[in-house]
Amino acid sequence: MIPATTAQGTTAPGTADPAAVRRRVTVRGTVQGVGFRPFVHRLAAELGLAGHVRNGVEGVVAEVEGAPESVAEFCRALTGRPPPLADVREVAQETVPALGAAGFVIHTSEGGGAGRTLIPPDIATCEDCLRELADPADRRHRHPFITCTHCGPRFTISTALPYDRATTTMAAFPLCRECATEYADPADRRFHAQPVACHDCGPRLRLTVPGGRPCEGGAALAEARRLLARGAVLAVKGLGGYHLACDATDERAVAALRGRKERGGKPFAVMCADAAVAERLAHIGPEEREVLTGRRRPIVLLRRREGAEGLADSVCPGSPDVGVMLPYTPLHRLLFGLPGDPPGPDVLVMTSGNRSGEPIVTDDTEARERLTGIADAWLWHDRVIEVPCDDSVVRVRADGGGEVVLRRSRGHVPEPVALPVPVSPALAVGGDLKNALCLGAEGSAWFSPHIGDMGDLATVRAFERAEDRLRALTGVEPELLAADRHPGYHSTRWAKRTAEARALPLLPVQHHHAHIASVMAEHGLDGGARVIGVAFDGTGYGDDKAIWGGEVLIAGYDGYRRFAHLPYAQLPGGDAGVANPCRMALARLRAACLPWDADVPCVAACTPLELRLLEQQLDQDIACVPTSSMGRLFDVVSSLAGVCHRSRYEAQAAIELEAAAALAWPEETGAYVFADGLDPGPVLAAIVADVRHGVPVPVIAARFHRAVAVAVAKVCRAARRETGAEVAALSGGVFANALLDAECAALLDADGFTVLRHRRVPPNDGGLALGQLAVAAHRDRRQRQGGR
Repeated sequence: MIPATTAQGTTAPGTADPAAVRRRVTVRGTVQGVGFRPFVHRLAAELGLAGHVRNGVEGVVAEVEGAPESVAEFCRALTGRPPPLADVREVAQETVPALGAAGFVIHTSEGGGAGRTLIPPDIATCEDCLRELADPADRRHRHPFITCTHCGPRFTISTALPYDRATTTMAAFPLCRECATEYADPADRRFHAQPVACHDCGPRLRLTVPGGRPCEGGAALAEARRLLARGAVLAVKGLGGYHLACDATDERAVAALRGRKERGGKPFAVMCADAAVAERLAHIGPEEREVLTGRRRPIVLLRRREGAEGLADSVCPGSPDVGVMLPYTPLHRLLFGLPGDPPGPDVLVMTSGNRSGEPIVTDDTEARERLTGIADAWLWHDRVIEVPCDDSVVRVRADGGGEVVLRRSRGHVPEPVALPVPVSPALAVGGDLKNALCLGAEGSAWFSPHIGDMGDLATVRAFERAEDRLRALTGVEPELLAADRHPGYHSTRWAKRTAEARALPLLPVQHHHAHIASVMAEHGLDGGARVIGVAFDGTGYGDDKAIWGGEVLIAGYDGYRRFAHLPYAQLPGGDAGVANPCRMALARLRAACLPWDADVPCVAACTPLELRLLEQQLDQDIACVPTSSMGRLFDVVSSLAGVCHRSRYEAQAAIELEAAAALAWPEETGAYVFADGLDPGPVLAAIVADVRHGVPVPVIAARFHRAVAVAVAKVCRAARRETGAEVAALSGGVFANALLDAECAALLDADGFTVLRHRRVPPNDGGLALGQLAVAAHRDRRQRQGGR
C-alpha cells in the first residue's frame, strides 16, 4: 500500500501570523519522476515553511507559507538548485491568503485535464543502488529491479499523467511494509520513488527454456550466464523492449544470431561489463567516456582498435566503428555477474529483440512467438513495458564538435526540444526510414522513441501506438498534421487518412527542406532566418518527381530555392539498384560518358548477362528513375574502388568506403576535383585511372571524401556571393559519416561561415519530423495572420 500523503504536522487552518505570506508556485518542465516533490518537502523543512506539494497535469504545484524572506528563498531554489534529473522550464507564482497552517505535506496527485509537464527518460542505475546491489548485507542484494529517486525506469513504465505509482506498470506490485516505510520517509533516498520495490514485493525474474524447467530469481540469472558462456542466444527483457544477447567473443554464437535474425552484414552493438573492457575494443577519449558512462547510457559509436582483442569477426564486419554501451539496469549488471560469481562473457552482443525490419518486441507472449527460432531461452520478468523504447545511438565528433545523436530514443525521449518560436499544436509524422514522430505545441517539441522503417504492418501499428502515447503523455491534441511530400510513403498515407478522419489540415513538406529546417530549429534560428542548406542523403522525393539527395538549398522555414545539386543519373530498378551499387556505378559511368571497360571493378562484378540487361534498361529507360543522390554517389565510388558491389543492409557500401578512407586519414591530403560545382564526372574518371594504376583503396576513398568536402565549400562560397547568407547548415544521413561531416565543417569554418550541425536531433531521417513541424507551423502561422 502507498500512503496518500506524507505528513509532518497538518495543514489545517489556524491563526495566521500577520507577517507571514503564502504563495502558490507551479513548476513546469521535467519535474515528475525526478524526486521533485521530496526536494520541495526537504526545502520547505529547511526554511521552516508550512504548506503542501502535489503533482498536477501542469507540473508540480506547491503552496508555501512563512516569513517573506524564506518564501522568496524557496522560490529561488526551485530554479537554482533543483534535483539532478529535473529540467525546470518555468516557475509561475501567485500570492494567496495565508492560512496559519503548520507543517508541510505531500498530497495525492491531481489527475485529469491536459498538461505540458513530462515524465523524464529512463535513467541508468545510480552508484548508490549499484553499491546496494553488490552488498550481501543489504536487503536488496542482487535485486534485479533495484531503483531509487535518482535512477531507473520512468518513461517506459508510465501509463498516464500525473506521474505516480498508480499511473505506472508498477501499480501491479503493492509495496511491502519495509518499502512503504522508505517511500513515506522524507529522509530516505526512496522517498516517493514510484518504481521502488524489493525481493518481497517487486517484479519476478524468470528464465524459460523450451523443453526445460523454468527457474526464477537468482537461479534464472545463474542459468542465463551459463547458457551465454556455452554459446546460446538469449532473449533478455530490458527497459523498453527485449534484446537478443550472445557472447560477442564467440564467432559461432554471433554468426548463429546473425543468420537466425537474417541480419545480413549490418553491425551489431555490444554491451561491455565495464569501461575497462570497452577500452580493449575501441579508442575512448574523455568526451566519449563521459557519454558512455553518463546517466543516459546510449550506444556510442567508437573507432575500433585494430585487431580488437577477442571480438568475433561477425560482430561488425566492414565497419570502422563498434557500437558500445555499458550496463544501464541492475539486470544487466547481474547478467555479467558480481564478484564471486562463476566467470562468464564480459562482452555481449546486445541487439534489438526483433526480426529484421520489425519493431522491437515488448510483450512477453509476443516475444516467445516472434523470437522463436532466434532465441534459445528467454530471460524475462512480469513488469509490463508500456512504451517501447529502443537504445539511443550517438557519436562524439573527433573534431571537438561535440556529441551527435544518430538515433534518439532511450535516455533522450521524452525530453522536449525547445522551439525558436511558439507553434500551434501540430504533429509531424517523419519519413519511412528511421521513423520518429514529433509533436509540438507552444515552445516545445517532443519526439517519439525510434520506431524504425515503415516497411510492414507491424511497424505501422507501432507507429500508431506511439502517436497515441505521445498525445496522452504530453496532453497535446494536434490541430494540423505535417508529412513528407512523397505520395508513396506509409507515413504520408497515414497522415492523409488521419487528416480526413479528424478534419485537420495536412501540410506536405519537401524532404530536404525538412532536413535543413530541422537543423535550423535545433539551433534556435527564428522565423526570418535564411541559410545555405547542404542536404545530402540517399533518397528524397523532389519537386520534379526525381529522387533528390545531393542538394544545396537557399532555405528558411517559409521556403527554399534549389541553388545547386548533383547532376542526375539513372537509378536502374529503383530499390534493386540501391541493393546493387555496381549497377548504380555503371549508370554513373554512362552519365559521365565513361566506358564500361572490363578492368573496372564495378564492371567485373557483373555477369555478362547482367551487363547486357542493364545496357538495354538504360538505353530504353526502363524502370529507371533519375537521381541526384549523394548517398548513391558514395555507393558508386565504393563499387568503383572495389570495396562493395552488393549491399545487404542500408548504407553498407558507404559505411565500408568510410572505413577504407579512415585507414588513410588524415595522412592522405589529396582530393579529386568536381567540375562545375557538383559534377562528379572528373572524379569518376580520376578514380578509374587510380584503380588502374594500383593506387591503394584507402587512398582513393580518402581523396573522394576530401573532394566532396572541397566541393561543398566551393558551392557554399558561390551561394554566399549571390545571396549574402553567412550560415551553412549541414543535414541528411550522409552527414552521419564522421570523416565527411568533420571535413566539411572545418573547411566552411575556415572560410568564415557559421556552421550548423546536428547534436540532439539526428541528421538522418530520424530528425526529419522536427523540420516538418517547423516548416508547417511557420506556414500555418502565416496563413492565420493573413486571414485576420
